[in-house]
Amino acid sequence: MQSALPYLFTLYVSVPVILYLFPWILGHAIFAHLLRFPYFVDLGRPQDVLNHTCNFYLSTEDGVSVGVWHTLPASQWKASAGRSPDWYHETLGDGRAVIIYLHGNTGTRAINHRVELVKILSAAGYHVLSLDYRGFGDSTGEPSEAGLTIDALYLYHWVKKRHRGSVVCLWGHSLGTGVATNTAVKIQEQGSAVDALILEAPYTRIGEAVADHPLAKMYSFLPGFESLLWNLLERNNIVFANDDNLKTLTSPLLILHSEDDNIIPYHMGQKLYQISLQARKELSTDAQVEMISYNANLGFSHNNICLDPNLSDIIRKFLRH
Repeated sequence: MQSALPYLFTLYVSVPVILYLFPWILGHAIFAHLLRFPYFVDLGRPQDVLNHTCNFYLSTEDGVSVGVWHTLPASQWKASAGRSPDWYHETLGDGRAVIIYLHGNTGTRAINHRVELVKILSAAGYHVLSLDYRGFGDSTGEPSEAGLTIDALYLYHWVKKRHRGSVVCLWGHSLGTGVATNTAVKIQEQGSAVDALILEAPYTRIGEAVADHPLAKMYSFLPGFESLLWNLLERNNIVFANDDNLKTLTSPLLILHSEDDNIIPYHMGQKLYQISLQARKELSTDAQVEMISYNANLGFSHNNICLDPNLSDIIRKFLRH
């Protein structure tokens, strides 16, 4: 055991050096897009894990094709048998609200907790479009903050051309909350506002979430390590500043966060809620801002807010307003 200690120490101290020399490693760790869980699901066949769903692809930029699942609301289930993707696209104009789901890092649109959430939203009467950003799942390209935002923005406008007046809501989870608020800011800069914004387990900005990660905390006592992290994020052009974004947004906002979240600390969701309340006052808007907190005893942690039996009612009430 004693003979192994020098090797373990060398391995430990080599990590900051490796990150400095190869900053792209941190970017890959943040997106974790190469971990394409679940590995044995054919994303071209969503019916294997999710009923009333069609798969299609959008070219969001030259050389970039992203995979999307469109899951129908309960009112369209019976009519969907044997229908083509074009028929699915037409249903977006049926007056039902549309939720664009922007997932977190790691894995694909087929991961279990994502599928379970889509089932709940579909049964509640909403269209749900689940996007795998560039580099994720069966989508082409390499992920970047700018690239993920372009993909979500393209899908939003694609939906808006077909929805015929119904509510279009951006729902971001974890990493996807940064994509959602980035996209909402872009839309607002273009002269309109997102109909509704839902942030599930959001962080203030990605650097603070990275610094709070258990692996990063192992190095927190090393002089300059946190500064190194921020420098590496800057070199990777990764910011995802939810805190800054929410200071300017005027869309109705719902934050969902569990007190026992072991990935994104609950206090970050609380801080974003306070930032949004203050922004509403400064911007003189009465757009709704709400935060739903889940007691740690429920055990929902980071990925399982979909287990809340009242989630459908919460979403229905929020979108109705």
